[in-house]
Amino acid sequence: MDTIAAHVAAARARLRDAGISAHESDLDARLLAEHVLGWTTERYVADSLSAMPDGFVDRFDALLARRSAREPFAYIVGHEEFWGLILEVTPDVLIPRPETELLVECAIARCARGAPVRIADVCTGSGCVAIAIAHERPAVTIRASDISDAALDVARRNAKRHGVDAHVELIRGDLLEGTAGPFDLIVANPPYVRDGDRPALQPEVGGHEPGIALFGGNDGLGLIARLAPQASSCLRSGGTLLFEFGYGQDTEIEELIASTAGLTLIELRRDLAGIPRVAVATRG
Repeated sequence: MDTIAAHVAAARARLRDAGISAHESDLDARLLAEHVLGWTTERYVADSLSAMPDGFVDRFDALLARRSAREPFAYIVGHEEFWGLILEVTPDVLIPRPETELLVECAIARCARGAPVRIADVCTGSGCVAIAIAHERPAVTIRASDISDAALDVARRNAKRHGVDAHVELIRGDLLEGTAGPFDLIVANPPYVRDGDRPALQPEVGGHEPGIALFGGNDGLGLIARLAPQASSCLRSGGTLLFEFGYGQDTEIEELIASTAGLTLIELRRDLAGIPRVAVATRG
């Protein structure tokens, strides 16, 4: 009898042959099976030695072919977990990363419970940062912007799905241009990958995720260099700018903020790997 488990085992081998790590291959093959079957992990463990139901092979193998071509798992299943929330993702938006949860953590720490904090979220993409903040601090109001209409459509669906659409206004905009302040807090996860780093990216990233959400120019800091002076003008006195940046960019970030009138760098927060990840700057 051909079992689900046997078919998934063969799928794991196929993913490894495609250059995907053993750990990721094992996980993705099982999760794809659970997705097709509509099963929980607990049920898969209990029933995977049973016969394959009608239609399983065709549906599973179609998704497996996409993953073998190095399409990101999140795009195949259409969602990704971030801050404990299941968010819709499409190829129009960057897939939320665990490292970006540090940006949310820093923002929430600056929003007292029940306080009507006014926030701008720049380069919102899927809306993950704005939605996570609004979910934790319902009294805040957030103006979330993106240059991509398709990304904003995804963010709107995510905001509605998690019941924060009344607190998150989504608008099309290039960074903070045309946005009226003052804001208490500005958060951003802008594109910061250096253009020349494209060949070194994993196929899942460089070949599938939107370049407009990834690349920030020759030094990766093109959008951040534009954002900093805009944030200085849009923040209230004592307000805070928080933004994510890339590996090895910390010295340049320090210099950039030091040269921006009105902003003072408070700290560079490190992620769980000890890598400087989020800049914290205030307006005097």
